[in-house]
Amino acid sequence: MNPSTSALLTDLYELTMAQSYQEQGMDEQAAFEFFVRKLPSHRNFLVAAGLQQVLDFLSELRLTQEELAWLDHTGQFTPELLRYLEALRFTGDVDAMPEGTIFFPHEPILRIVAPLPQAQLVESRVMNLLNFQTMVASKAARSVLVAGAKPIIDFGLRRAHGAEAGLLAARASYLAGFAGTATVLAGMAYGIPLYGTMAHSFVQAHRDEEIAFEHFAQAQPDNVVLLIDTYDTEAAARKVVSLAPALKARGITVKGVRLDSGDLADHARKVRRILDEGSVSHAQILASGNLDEYRLRDLIESRAPIDSFAVGTAMTTSADAPSLDCAYKLQEYAGRPCRKRSEGKATWPGRKQVYRHCHRDARYAYDLVTTIDDKVGDLPLLEPVMRDGHRLAPSPALTEVRRRVTAQLEQLPAPLRVLEDAPAYEVRISSPLQDLAQTVDRYV
Repeated sequence: MNPSTSALLTDLYELTMAQSYQEQGMDEQAAFEFFVRKLPSHRNFLVAAGLQQVLDFLSELRLTQEELAWLDHTGQFTPELLRYLEALRFTGDVDAMPEGTIFFPHEPILRIVAPLPQAQLVESRVMNLLNFQTMVASKAARSVLVAGAKPIIDFGLRRAHGAEAGLLAARASYLAGFAGTATVLAGMAYGIPLYGTMAHSFVQAHRDEEIAFEHFAQAQPDNVVLLIDTYDTEAAARKVVSLAPALKARGITVKGVRLDSGDLADHARKVRRILDEGSVSHAQILASGNLDEYRLRDLIESRAPIDSFAVGTAMTTSADAPSLDCAYKLQEYAGRPCRKRSEGKATWPGRKQVYRHCHRDARYAYDLVTTIDDKVGDLPLLEPVMRDGHRLAPSPALTEVRRRVTAQLEQLPAPLRVLEDAPAYEVRISSPLQDLAQTVDRYV
Protein backbone atom coordinates (compact mmCIF):
# COMPACT_ATOMS: atom_id res chain seq x y z
CA MET A 1 0.00 0.00 0.00
CA ASN A 2 1.29 3.46 -0.94
CA PRO A 3 -0.08 5.87 1.67
CA SER A 4 0.19 8.87 -0.67
CA THR A 5 -2.08 7.31 -3.32
CA SER A 6 -4.39 5.13 -1.22
CA ALA A 7 -8.12 5.79 -1.57
CA LEU A 8 -8.29 5.27 2.20
CA LEU A 9 -6.47 8.57 2.62
CA THR A 10 -9.84 10.01 3.51
CA ASP A 11 -12.02 10.70 6.52
CA LEU A 12 -14.35 8.08 7.94
CA TYR A 13 -17.44 10.14 7.24
CA GLU A 14 -16.69 10.08 3.51
CA LEU A 15 -17.14 6.28 3.63
CA THR A 16 -20.17 6.34 5.90
CA MET A 17 -21.84 8.86 3.59
CA ALA A 18 -20.86 6.77 0.57
CA GLN A 19 -22.60 3.79 2.13
CA SER A 20 -25.80 5.79 2.56
CA TYR A 21 -25.56 7.17 -0.97
CA GLN A 22 -25.09 3.63 -2.28
CA GLU A 23 -28.07 2.32 -0.32
CA GLN A 24 -30.31 5.15 -1.52
CA GLY A 25 -29.15 5.04 -5.14
CA MET A 26 -27.81 8.59 -4.91
CA ASP A 27 -25.19 8.40 -7.62
CA GLU A 28 -26.15 11.25 -9.94
CA GLN A 29 -23.66 13.94 -10.93
CA ALA A 30 -22.43 16.19 -8.16
CA ALA A 31 -20.33 19.34 -8.53
CA PHE A 32 -17.90 20.19 -5.73
CA GLU A 33 -15.64 23.26 -5.74
CA PHE A 34 -12.47 24.03 -3.79
CA PHE A 35 -11.97 27.64 -2.69
CA VAL A 36 -10.50 29.73 0.12
CA ARG A 37 -12.89 31.70 2.30
CA LYS A 38 -10.44 34.37 3.43
CA LEU A 39 -6.75 35.18 3.20
CA PRO A 40 -4.48 34.47 6.15
CA SER A 41 -3.08 37.47 7.97
CA HIS A 42 -0.29 39.18 6.01
CA ARG A 43 -1.29 37.54 2.73
CA ASN A 44 -2.54 39.72 -0.11
CA PHE A 45 -2.85 36.91 -2.65
CA LEU A 46 -2.46 33.15 -3.01
CA VAL A 47 -0.71 31.00 -5.63
CA ALA A 48 -2.61 27.91 -6.79
CA ALA A 49 -0.49 24.78 -6.49
CA GLY A 50 -0.96 21.03 -6.15
CA LEU A 51 -3.12 20.34 -9.20
CA GLN A 52 -0.71 17.81 -10.70
CA GLN A 53 -0.80 15.68 -7.55
CA VAL A 54 -4.62 15.91 -7.45
CA LEU A 55 -4.87 14.64 -11.02
CA ASP A 56 -2.36 11.86 -10.25
CA PHE A 57 -4.48 10.82 -7.27
CA LEU A 58 -7.74 10.82 -9.23
CA SER A 59 -6.19 8.94 -12.15
CA GLU A 60 -4.99 6.17 -9.84
CA LEU A 61 -8.05 6.03 -7.57
CA ARG A 62 -8.79 2.45 -6.54
CA LEU A 63 -8.74 0.20 -3.49
CA THR A 64 -6.45 -2.78 -3.15
CA GLN A 65 -7.61 -6.17 -1.98
CA GLU A 66 -5.71 -5.58 1.25
CA GLU A 67 -7.61 -2.35 1.85
CA LEU A 68 -10.96 -3.94 1.02
CA ALA A 69 -10.23 -6.81 3.38
CA TRP A 70 -9.39 -4.38 6.16
CA LEU A 71 -12.61 -2.42 5.60
CA ASP A 72 -14.56 -5.69 5.73
CA HIS A 73 -12.80 -6.61 8.96
CA THR A 74 -13.96 -3.39 10.65
CA GLY A 75 -17.56 -4.58 10.40
CA GLN A 76 -18.78 -1.06 9.64
CA PHE A 77 -19.57 -1.46 5.96
CA THR A 78 -22.06 -3.51 3.98
CA PRO A 79 -21.06 -6.08 1.36
CA GLU A 80 -22.79 -3.90 -1.22
CA LEU A 81 -20.55 -0.93 -0.43
CA LEU A 82 -17.46 -3.13 -0.50
CA ARG A 83 -18.41 -4.38 -3.96
CA TYR A 84 -18.93 -0.77 -5.05
CA LEU A 85 -15.52 0.20 -3.70
CA GLU A 86 -13.84 -2.78 -5.35
CA ALA A 87 -14.88 -1.45 -8.75
CA LEU A 88 -14.23 2.18 -7.84
CA ARG A 89 -12.50 4.32 -10.48
CA PHE A 90 -12.73 8.05 -10.96
CA THR A 91 -14.95 8.75 -13.98
CA GLY A 92 -15.60 12.45 -13.50
CA ASP A 93 -14.59 15.82 -14.93
CA VAL A 94 -12.17 18.34 -13.45
CA ASP A 95 -11.85 22.02 -14.26
CA ALA A 96 -9.18 24.05 -12.52
CA MET A 97 -7.04 27.13 -12.51
CA PRO A 98 -3.63 26.18 -13.93
CA GLU A 99 -0.94 25.76 -11.32
CA GLY A 100 0.82 29.03 -10.68
CA THR A 101 -2.32 31.13 -11.07
CA ILE A 102 -2.70 33.91 -8.53
CA PHE A 103 -6.14 33.89 -6.93
CA PHE A 104 -8.19 35.42 -4.15
CA PRO A 105 -10.96 34.50 -1.65
CA HIS A 106 -14.29 33.07 -2.86
CA GLU A 107 -12.80 32.04 -6.20
CA PRO A 108 -13.04 28.31 -6.94
CA ILE A 109 -9.65 27.06 -8.13
CA LEU A 110 -10.88 23.51 -8.83
CA ARG A 111 -14.23 21.90 -9.64
CA ILE A 112 -14.93 18.17 -9.64
CA VAL A 113 -18.07 16.87 -11.33
CA ALA A 114 -18.62 13.15 -10.80
CA PRO A 115 -21.13 10.66 -9.40
CA LEU A 116 -21.82 11.81 -5.85
CA PRO A 117 -20.04 8.96 -3.98
CA GLN A 118 -16.87 9.47 -6.04
CA ALA A 119 -16.79 13.24 -5.68
CA GLN A 120 -17.42 12.93 -1.94
CA LEU A 121 -14.84 10.21 -1.29
CA VAL A 122 -11.90 12.21 -2.72
CA GLU A 123 -12.65 15.37 -0.71
CA SER A 124 -10.06 14.98 2.05
CA ARG A 125 -7.10 14.13 -0.15
CA VAL A 126 -7.93 16.81 -2.71
CA MET A 127 -8.07 19.41 0.06
CA ASN A 128 -4.90 18.05 1.64
CA LEU A 129 -2.91 18.40 -1.58
CA LEU A 130 -4.21 21.79 -2.66
CA ASN A 131 -4.12 23.34 0.81
CA PHE A 132 -0.50 22.44 1.53
CA GLN A 133 1.15 23.31 -1.75
CA THR A 134 -0.89 26.49 -2.20
CA MET A 135 0.05 27.55 1.32
CA VAL A 136 3.78 26.96 0.71
CA ALA A 137 3.84 28.40 -2.81
CA SER A 138 2.13 31.55 -1.55
CA LYS A 139 4.67 31.89 1.26
CA ALA A 140 7.58 31.27 -1.12
CA ALA A 141 6.30 33.84 -3.62
CA ARG A 142 6.57 36.51 -0.95
CA SER A 143 10.27 35.75 -0.52
CA VAL A 144 10.72 35.82 -4.28
CA LEU A 145 9.14 39.29 -4.47
CA VAL A 146 11.47 40.53 -1.76
CA ALA A 147 14.65 38.94 -3.11
CA GLY A 148 14.23 40.16 -6.67
CA ALA A 149 17.04 38.76 -8.82
CA LYS A 150 18.85 37.12 -5.90
CA PRO A 151 18.41 33.31 -5.92
CA ILE A 152 16.68 31.54 -3.03
CA ILE A 153 17.14 27.85 -2.23
CA ASP A 154 14.84 25.51 -0.27
CA PHE A 155 16.67 24.05 2.75
CA GLY A 156 13.53 22.89 4.58
CA LEU A 157 13.33 19.08 4.44
CA ARG A 158 14.73 18.35 7.89
CA ARG A 159 12.07 20.39 9.63
CA ALA A 160 9.18 19.61 7.33
CA HIS A 161 6.17 17.80 8.77
CA GLY A 162 7.04 14.45 7.22
CA ALA A 163 8.62 13.18 4.02
CA GLU A 164 5.78 14.08 1.65
CA ALA A 165 5.58 17.59 3.09
CA GLY A 166 9.30 18.08 2.49
CA LEU A 167 9.06 16.92 -1.11
CA LEU A 168 5.94 18.91 -1.93
CA ALA A 169 7.36 22.01 -0.25
CA ALA A 170 10.42 21.76 -2.49
CA ARG A 171 8.11 21.51 -5.50
CA ALA A 172 5.82 24.36 -4.39
CA SER A 173 8.69 26.72 -3.61
CA TYR A 174 10.38 25.98 -6.93
CA LEU A 175 7.24 26.67 -8.97
CA ALA A 176 6.87 29.92 -7.01
CA GLY A 177 10.32 31.05 -8.15
CA PHE A 178 12.97 29.50 -5.88
CA ALA A 179 16.18 28.57 -7.69
CA GLY A 180 16.28 25.02 -6.37
CA THR A 181 16.35 22.74 -3.36
CA ALA A 182 18.69 20.75 -1.16
CA THR A 183 16.25 17.80 -1.12
CA VAL A 184 17.81 15.19 -3.37
CA LEU A 185 14.64 13.18 -4.03
CA ALA A 186 12.89 16.36 -5.19
CA GLY A 187 15.60 16.66 -7.82
CA MET A 188 14.91 13.14 -9.03
CA ALA A 189 11.12 13.32 -8.79
CA TYR A 190 10.51 16.81 -10.17
CA GLY A 191 13.68 17.80 -11.99
CA ILE A 192 14.40 20.62 -9.54
CA PRO A 193 18.02 21.89 -9.53
CA LEU A 194 19.96 20.72 -6.47
CA TYR A 195 22.11 22.89 -4.24
CA GLY A 196 24.12 22.06 -1.15
CA THR A 197 27.25 22.85 0.83
CA MET A 198 28.44 21.12 3.98
CA ALA A 199 27.36 20.78 7.59
CA HIS A 200 29.08 22.00 10.73
CA SER A 201 29.65 18.36 11.64
CA PHE A 202 31.97 18.00 8.63
CA VAL A 203 34.17 20.77 10.00
CA GLN A 204 33.95 19.44 13.54
CA ALA A 205 34.99 15.97 12.41
CA HIS A 206 38.37 17.42 11.37
CA ARG A 207 41.00 18.61 13.81
CA ASP A 208 41.73 21.62 11.63
CA GLU A 209 39.14 23.81 9.92
CA GLU A 210 41.34 24.61 6.92
CA ILE A 211 42.01 20.90 6.33
CA ALA A 212 38.25 20.34 6.42
CA PHE A 213 37.85 22.96 3.69
CA GLU A 214 40.59 21.35 1.63
CA HIS A 215 39.12 17.87 1.96
CA PHE A 216 35.70 19.10 0.90
CA ALA A 217 37.19 20.91 -2.10
CA GLN A 218 38.99 17.75 -3.16
CA ALA A 219 35.78 15.73 -2.89
CA GLN A 220 33.59 18.34 -4.61
CA PRO A 221 35.89 20.29 -6.95
CA ASP A 222 32.99 21.69 -8.97
CA ASN A 223 30.93 22.74 -5.96
CA VAL A 224 33.24 24.38 -3.47
CA VAL A 225 30.91 26.34 -1.20
CA LEU A 226 32.39 26.34 2.29
CA LEU A 227 30.50 26.76 5.57
CA ILE A 228 32.59 29.22 7.58
CA ASP A 229 30.72 29.93 10.82
CA THR A 230 31.44 26.76 12.84
CA TYR A 231 33.92 28.60 15.10
CA ASP A 232 35.04 32.11 14.16
CA THR A 233 33.46 33.36 10.95
CA GLU A 234 36.01 35.99 9.96
CA ALA A 235 38.96 33.75 10.91
CA ALA A 236 37.47 31.03 8.70
CA ALA A 237 37.15 33.52 5.83
CA ARG A 238 40.90 34.22 6.15
CA LYS A 239 41.56 30.49 5.98
CA VAL A 240 39.58 30.35 2.75
CA VAL A 241 41.78 33.15 1.37
CA SER A 242 44.89 31.25 2.49
CA LEU A 243 43.73 28.01 0.89
CA ALA A 244 42.43 29.45 -2.37
CA PRO A 245 45.78 29.76 -4.24
CA ALA A 246 46.72 26.13 -3.55
CA LEU A 247 43.30 25.00 -4.74
CA LYS A 248 43.56 27.18 -7.83
CA ALA A 249 46.86 25.54 -8.70
CA ARG A 250 44.99 22.23 -8.79
CA GLY A 251 42.27 23.70 -10.98
CA ILE A 252 39.76 24.08 -8.14
CA THR A 253 37.90 27.36 -7.63
CA VAL A 254 36.21 28.41 -4.41
CA LYS A 255 32.72 29.30 -5.63
CA GLY A 256 31.39 30.66 -2.38
CA VAL A 257 31.04 30.63 1.37
CA ARG A 258 27.96 30.13 3.52
CA LEU A 259 26.97 32.09 6.62
CA ASP A 260 24.46 30.37 8.89
CA SER A 261 24.42 32.21 12.21
CA GLY A 262 24.92 35.47 14.02
CA ASP A 263 24.41 38.93 12.58
CA LEU A 264 24.35 37.90 8.94
CA ALA A 265 24.60 41.43 7.55
CA ASP A 266 27.60 42.32 9.72
CA HIS A 267 29.36 39.03 9.00
CA ALA A 268 28.67 39.38 5.29
CA ARG A 269 30.30 42.82 5.17
CA LYS A 270 33.37 41.64 7.04
CA VAL A 271 33.67 38.43 5.03
CA ARG A 272 33.19 40.28 1.73
CA ARG A 273 36.04 42.60 2.62
CA ILE A 274 38.31 39.72 3.61
CA LEU A 275 37.59 37.81 0.40
CA ASP A 276 38.03 40.88 -1.81
CA GLU A 277 41.29 41.93 -0.18
CA GLY A 278 42.52 38.33 -0.44
CA SER A 279 41.90 38.13 -4.20
CA VAL A 280 38.91 35.82 -3.80
CA SER A 281 36.40 38.41 -4.92
CA HIS A 282 34.79 35.88 -7.27
CA ALA A 283 33.50 33.85 -4.30
CA GLN A 284 29.86 34.56 -3.54
CA ILE A 285 28.19 34.69 -0.13
CA LEU A 286 25.20 32.46 0.62
CA ALA A 287 23.22 33.19 3.79
CA SER A 288 21.01 30.76 5.69
CA GLY A 289 19.73 30.31 9.23
CA ASN A 290 16.09 30.86 10.22
CA LEU A 291 15.37 33.14 7.30
CA ASP A 292 11.93 34.19 6.09
CA GLU A 293 10.67 36.96 3.82
CA TYR A 294 10.91 39.54 6.60
CA ARG A 295 14.56 38.79 7.38
CA LEU A 296 15.30 38.71 3.67
CA ARG A 297 13.81 42.18 3.33
CA ASP A 298 15.87 43.46 6.25
CA LEU A 299 19.09 42.04 4.81
CA ILE A 300 18.42 43.41 1.34
CA GLU A 301 17.38 46.84 2.59
CA SER A 302 20.55 46.97 4.70
CA ARG A 303 22.54 46.39 1.48
CA ALA A 304 24.31 43.41 3.01
CA PRO A 305 26.65 41.93 0.35
CA ILE A 306 24.80 38.62 0.19
CA ASP A 307 24.42 37.00 -3.21
CA SER A 308 21.88 34.27 -2.46
CA PHE A 309 19.77 32.87 0.34
CA ALA A 310 18.67 29.49 1.69
CA VAL A 311 15.26 29.38 3.39
CA GLY A 312 14.09 26.40 5.43
CA THR A 313 11.76 25.99 8.38
CA ALA A 314 9.69 29.17 8.06
CA MET A 315 8.87 28.51 4.41
CA THR A 316 8.41 24.73 4.52
CA THR A 317 5.95 25.00 7.41
CA SER A 318 4.56 28.40 6.34
CA ALA A 319 5.22 29.26 9.95
CA ASP A 320 3.31 32.55 10.13
CA ALA A 321 0.27 31.15 8.28
CA PRO A 322 0.37 27.35 8.64
CA SER A 323 -3.09 26.67 7.20
CA LEU A 324 -5.69 28.06 4.83
CA ASP A 325 -9.37 28.59 5.53
CA CYS A 326 -10.21 26.43 2.53
CA ALA A 327 -13.29 24.39 1.67
CA TYR A 328 -14.51 21.76 -0.79
CA LYS A 329 -18.25 22.22 -1.00
CA LEU A 330 -21.18 20.71 -2.88
CA GLN A 331 -22.49 23.32 -5.31
CA GLU A 332 -24.83 21.21 -7.43
CA TYR A 333 -26.41 17.75 -7.29
CA ALA A 334 -28.49 16.10 -9.99
CA GLY A 335 -28.76 19.43 -11.78
CA ARG A 336 -30.02 21.22 -8.65
CA PRO A 337 -27.88 24.14 -7.41
CA CYS A 338 -26.91 23.78 -3.74
CA ARG A 339 -25.86 26.36 -1.21
CA LYS A 340 -24.58 26.24 2.35
CA ARG A 341 -25.95 29.09 4.46
CA SER A 342 -24.16 28.51 7.77
CA GLU A 343 -23.22 31.71 9.59
CA GLY A 344 -19.80 32.86 8.40
CA LYS A 345 -19.52 29.91 6.01
CA ALA A 346 -22.13 30.57 3.36
CA THR A 347 -21.29 29.50 -0.19
CA TRP A 348 -22.35 30.66 -3.64
CA PRO A 349 -24.37 27.96 -5.45
CA GLY A 350 -23.90 26.24 -8.77
CA ARG A 351 -20.95 25.68 -11.07
CA LYS A 352 -18.93 28.85 -11.46
CA GLN A 353 -16.30 30.53 -13.59
CA VAL A 354 -13.88 33.30 -12.61
CA TYR A 355 -13.00 36.10 -15.03
CA ARG A 356 -9.99 38.35 -14.51
CA HIS A 357 -10.19 41.93 -15.72
CA CYS A 358 -7.02 43.96 -16.19
CA HIS A 359 -6.07 47.58 -16.66
CA ARG A 360 -4.51 48.73 -19.91
CA ASP A 361 -1.04 48.21 -18.41
CA ALA A 362 -1.98 44.52 -17.84
CA ARG A 363 -2.13 44.95 -14.06
CA TYR A 364 -5.06 43.20 -12.38
CA ALA A 365 -8.11 45.42 -11.93
CA TYR A 366 -10.69 43.06 -10.42
CA ASP A 367 -12.01 39.50 -10.68
CA LEU A 368 -15.61 38.47 -11.32
CA VAL A 369 -17.10 35.24 -10.00
CA THR A 370 -20.18 34.24 -11.95
CA THR A 371 -22.28 31.31 -13.12
CA ILE A 372 -20.66 28.95 -15.59
CA ASP A 373 -22.91 29.99 -18.48
CA ASP A 374 -22.44 33.74 -17.93
CA LYS A 375 -19.57 34.58 -20.30
CA VAL A 376 -18.53 38.09 -19.31
CA GLY A 377 -14.85 38.37 -20.13
CA ASP A 378 -11.93 37.24 -22.25
CA LEU A 379 -9.88 35.71 -19.45
CA PRO A 380 -11.65 32.77 -17.76
CA LEU A 381 -9.38 31.31 -15.09
CA LEU A 382 -10.78 27.77 -14.77
CA GLU A 383 -9.85 25.41 -17.62
CA PRO A 384 -10.89 21.80 -18.38
CA VAL A 385 -8.14 19.39 -17.34
CA MET A 386 -9.93 16.02 -17.04
CA ARG A 387 -12.96 14.52 -18.74
CA ASP A 388 -14.59 11.15 -17.96
CA GLY A 389 -11.70 10.32 -15.67
CA HIS A 390 -9.04 10.92 -18.33
CA ARG A 391 -6.53 13.76 -18.40
CA LEU A 392 -6.85 16.03 -21.40
CA ALA A 393 -3.11 16.71 -21.52
CA PRO A 394 0.05 15.93 -19.54
CA SER A 395 0.74 18.26 -16.64
CA PRO A 396 2.95 21.18 -17.69
CA ALA A 397 6.63 21.17 -16.79
CA LEU A 398 7.48 23.02 -13.60
CA THR A 399 9.54 25.44 -15.65
CA GLU A 400 6.34 26.45 -17.46
CA VAL A 401 4.52 26.87 -14.16
CA ARG A 402 7.40 29.04 -12.89
CA ARG A 403 7.05 31.30 -15.92
CA ARG A 404 3.32 31.65 -15.21
CA VAL A 405 3.99 32.65 -11.59
CA THR A 406 6.64 35.16 -12.65
CA ALA A 407 4.32 36.74 -15.20
CA GLN A 408 1.40 36.90 -12.77
CA LEU A 409 3.49 38.41 -9.99
CA GLU A 410 4.51 41.14 -12.41
CA GLN A 411 0.81 41.85 -13.07
CA LEU A 412 -0.06 42.21 -9.39
CA PRO A 413 -1.02 45.74 -8.39
CA ALA A 414 1.83 47.32 -6.46
CA PRO A 415 -0.04 47.47 -3.11
CA LEU A 416 -0.47 43.67 -3.17
CA ARG A 417 3.26 43.02 -3.61
CA VAL A 418 4.19 44.19 -0.10
CA LEU A 419 4.57 41.99 2.97
CA GLU A 420 2.10 43.91 5.11
CA ASP A 421 -1.66 43.68 4.80
CA ALA A 422 -2.93 45.76 1.88
CA PRO A 423 -6.46 46.82 0.92
CA ALA A 424 -8.23 43.71 -0.37
CA TYR A 425 -8.19 43.02 -4.07
CA GLU A 426 -11.69 43.38 -5.48
CA VAL A 427 -13.54 40.13 -6.14
CA ARG A 428 -17.00 40.85 -7.49
CA ILE A 429 -19.93 38.46 -7.32
CA SER A 430 -22.02 38.74 -10.49
CA SER A 431 -25.71 39.61 -10.54
CA PRO A 432 -26.63 36.23 -12.10
CA LEU A 433 -24.83 34.43 -9.27
CA GLN A 434 -26.51 36.56 -6.62
CA ASP A 435 -29.88 35.93 -8.29
CA LEU A 436 -29.20 32.19 -8.29
CA ALA A 437 -28.41 32.29 -4.58
CA GLN A 438 -31.70 34.04 -3.86
CA THR A 439 -33.58 31.47 -5.92
CA VAL A 440 -31.94 28.59 -4.05
CA ASP A 441 -32.71 30.25 -0.70
CA ARG A 442 -36.42 30.44 -1.53
CA TYR A 443 -36.64 26.67 -1.87
CA VAL A 444 -34.59 25.64 1.15
